[in-house]
Amino acid sequence: MAPACNTLLKRRLVPLLVLVAGVFVGAFIVATGPELEPQSTPPLIPVVNTVPAVMETVRLAVSTHGTVVPKSESDLVAEVSGRIVHVSPALVSGGFFAEGDILVEIERIDYEVAHAQAKAQLAAVQSDLVRAQRAYRRYQSLAEAQSGSQAQEDDALNRLLVARASLEEAVARQTRAERDLERTRLVAPYDGRVRSERVDLGQFVNRGESVATLYSTDFAEIRLPVLDQELAYLPLSLARPPDAASPPVEVILKAEFAGAEHTWHAEVVRTEGELDSKTRMVNVIAQVAGPYDPSSGSPLTVGMFVEAEILGREAANVVVVPRTALQANGRMYVVGEDSRLAFRDVDILRVSGETVYVAGGIAEGELICTNNLEAAVEGQLVQLTDA
Repeated sequence: MAPACNTLLKRRLVPLLVLVAGVFVGAFIVATGPELEPQSTPPLIPVVNTVPAVMETVRLAVSTHGTVVPKSESDLVAEVSGRIVHVSPALVSGGFFAEGDILVEIERIDYEVAHAQAKAQLAAVQSDLVRAQRAYRRYQSLAEAQSGSQAQEDDALNRLLVARASLEEAVARQTRAERDLERTRLVAPYDGRVRSERVDLGQFVNRGESVATLYSTDFAEIRLPVLDQELAYLPLSLARPPDAASPPVEVILKAEFAGAEHTWHAEVVRTEGELDSKTRMVNVIAQVAGPYDPSSGSPLTVGMFVEAEILGREAANVVVVPRTALQANGRMYVVGEDSRLAFRDVDILRVSGETVYVAGGIAEGELICTNNLEAAVEGQLVQLTDA
């Protein structure tokens, strides 16, 4: 019984002795180790990017877009009836023609006959008028000599008046016959291009029937929608047309065409003068002269979608900075020579995309912080990236 008790006692005392020895060893290490001196955490100085304030004279611009349309577009209409005997090779979709070109010709024989008959009738009526004039003068002479009756003179005067009326009618008929004969040839009213054609050789057309749709190529127009608030940057008025004495408002057009970017120069010729109640936009009409002129490079084709930049008013003493420089409450942070922040309330002229135009509140040469600093305080110390 005694050996069993001794074994149980040893099993309980050994772990206890190990624990006590560990406590004494730890206390000895702590008592003899080096003392730690408390140190304060250094302040965190934010690193910022800056841009210098440079006073510039900038030209404000408005970006928009639109689709190219012809200045003039019309239907080519037959003004007389008849069979088509000639169609110009240019009268095909996309064909070019010049002002005065004969595009379609209608058979003329019937109208030539009508014209000849009108001329002959006019000659006969003119002869009748000469005879009536002579007869009236003769009866006037007899009346003065008291050799003729008043009834004969009145009858001669009536024949003279009828002959004059017949002459007017004959002249009108000849004029109409000449006009109908001219109208058998459908002539191009301007330099242009064919949008579509609806006529073939030998086809019979009636008076008033449309045979083709044409548009002019002297000018191309682009309707450019502009927000009403952006009109403040453009020298335009909805109340009156552009002043001919003032310089035109320039427009730069850009478009991707045939795998390359092309540029054209246009001018604003008018505004539509109506404000869209839903979009709050006004349509500005820009015009390009000679859109198909080979010397101008790539043609400005009707139907093309273009990006436009309307060049507006000039503004002096303006600082142009990135939009990231604009802080909360419309402020900006300026970094002084002592690398500390100073808050500035600035006069924002315009915010366009990622660019801010500042008209006041910043001095020339000051360093403007372009970082968006949260919880910044005035006078806070900062570090410049180039430092």
